[in-house]
Amino acid sequence: MKKLIYLTVFIIAAYLSYVVLVKSTHFSGEKAHFEYKAEGLDQLADSLVAKKIIYDKPSFLILAKVFKVEEKIKPGRYLVKSKTNLLGLIRMLRNNQQATVKFILNKVRTRAELAALVGKTFDLDSAYCASYFNSNDSLAAFNTDTTQLLSLFIPDTYEFYWSTPIPKFLQKMQANTAHFWSVKDRQQKAVKKGMSINEVYTLASIVEEETNYDSDKSLIASVYQNRIKKSMPLQACPTIKFAMQDFGLTRIYEKYLSNPSPYNTYNHRGLPPGPICTPSPKTIDIVLDAPSTNYLYFVAKADFSGYHHFSSTYEEHNQFAKEYQKQLDIYQQKKAQQAK
Repeated sequence: MKKLIYLTVFIIAAYLSYVVLVKSTHFSGEKAHFEYKAEGLDQLADSLVAKKIIYDKPSFLILAKVFKVEEKIKPGRYLVKSKTNLLGLIRMLRNNQQATVKFILNKVRTRAELAALVGKTFDLDSAYCASYFNSNDSLAAFNTDTTQLLSLFIPDTYEFYWSTPIPKFLQKMQANTAHFWSVKDRQQKAVKKGMSINEVYTLASIVEEETNYDSDKSLIASVYQNRIKKSMPLQACPTIKFAMQDFGLTRIYEKYLSNPSPYNTYNHRGLPPGPICTPSPKTIDIVLDAPSTNYLYFVAKADFSGYHHFSSTYEEHNQFAKEYQKQLDIYQQKKAQQAK
């Protein structure tokens, strides 16, 4: 009888060792993600079985109870590598070893775009993000408001926990932006130009929207800085697009210039109230390092290369502008004929 008991105990121990230490994930691929939203271990176990991260629910729940996982686990996103055994999974949950997510920020133009991106990246509802980003009361803790919100963001790739709340998210972005301006003499360069950090960022956002060519960006920045010094209106076409919230416009007609928005730099002198996009770090540096010139005007070249002509006098500028408008009319006429 004793031999039978010993054998039974041995078999059970061997089976449990196999289940806990040998049996591993059986999903395809090298890794898998899953989210825990405090829904309880029973529901989590169902999800893990469905994702082929564990073989069976009972063994997971038994081991989780032994290790008091329910008392330790926190909501978040977790990464499981292929062939992870049950014990390894339990330890990961008990120790709250969450995976990070990448917040990839390129160019966004509006708070709505930003809210959608944040909601897509984190365990956050985009509508809630939009409400937060549209509240000056919420943003006051970060020394910003709805018009300057974008200036807290320097395009880059960042790592966060999936469960990061908006206040911690903005706190990290604010700290990163403060560091960005503290290096490479950026603050000092802004002071030398007689501009605040927010003003440099706003000007860079306009330059970012004007062209993709760095050589032209530096001269465009110079034109706008010269216009500001002379109290001339910037007359920046990208600000009209922003004022109208129509970023697909390819031609700015005179009828658009009467838009009453404070972002209309044809009607309002100086910089607009805030940035019209998140400019790249490179564009910000180009603005800070923009050369001193006598240019007051620029217009796209008639060859549609994307480059610009720069002029110091209106007469010279007007000649280039007429040439460009002529070629643009011809192009649009051909395009209209082809569409018939």
